[in-house]
Amino acid sequence: MKLSARMTASAALLLILGSTIGCTKLKARDQLVKGVQAFKSGKYEEAVNFFQKSVALDPTSAVSHLYLATAYSYQVVPNLDTPENLAIANKALSGFNDVLAQNPNDLDALKQVASIDRNIKKYDAAKAEEMKILSIDPKDAEAAYTIGVIDWTQAYKRATDILGAAGLQDDGEGNVKKSKDVCAKLVAANTDLVNEAQKYLMQAVQINPTYDDAMQYLNLTYRRKADLECGNDAARKADLAQADMWVQKATGARKANEAAKEKIAEHGGVTAQ
Repeated sequence: MKLSARMTASAALLLILGSTIGCTKLKARDQLVKGVQAFKSGKYEEAVNFFQKSVALDPTSAVSHLYLATAYSYQVVPNLDTPENLAIANKALSGFNDVLAQNPNDLDALKQVASIDRNIKKYDAAKAEEMKILSIDPKDAEAAYTIGVIDWTQAYKRATDILGAAGLQDDGEGNVKKSKDVCAKLVAANTDLVNEAQKYLMQAVQINPTYDDAMQYLNLTYRRKADLECGNDAARKADLAQADMWVQKATGARKANEAAKEKIAEHGGVTAQ
């Protein structure tokens, strides 16, 4: 009798425990749904509160962690170095890293982390993350494009700093007025960045032959390459000719992309604007 009573009591305890766990998960899901509704309405701070409650109720929910981190990420202001903005960015990164701890190859989380790192100027980290994305999905044209843009951004900053220190403004034409010493500094600072930018931007175009943004950055990258042709005016002009060619290709690709969008809109019964 005593054994039977114990078994009955244990069964009842398990039933209560199971009901409690089930109830907690339902409450977590309810908070998640409310958070998604707030998020879709652009109420990101309100969404964060709901997602935080959902995570507290069910710490194992990868979806809740992902939404919480995403809500934080939408509050990050690009290129703003204030402590408040960086604190929000770090909260978002922490959330996405929680997701990656469970699945290191989660592409959505990786892309979000790369975007946040780029927005807070952690360019090396962002580039490493984009390269990991490419290793998982070699056909991700946006990842290749982003690496090229990061390289160009750094090369441009270095070039304008070096030229500015010499009392020059970038003319986008190879800056023929610069001295040999300034040119040597540009070569040392930007050769690797320019080469890598061209490599990945070309990869983006190979994946997506109408990637007009990548073509436009190839134009800009060739103009940075023109800086590096110290004393070789023929090479400088060849770089600028390549830059102009990519401008034309970008224009043609943009028109083709717009025409394709209009065609899709027409087939969907929507009048193109």
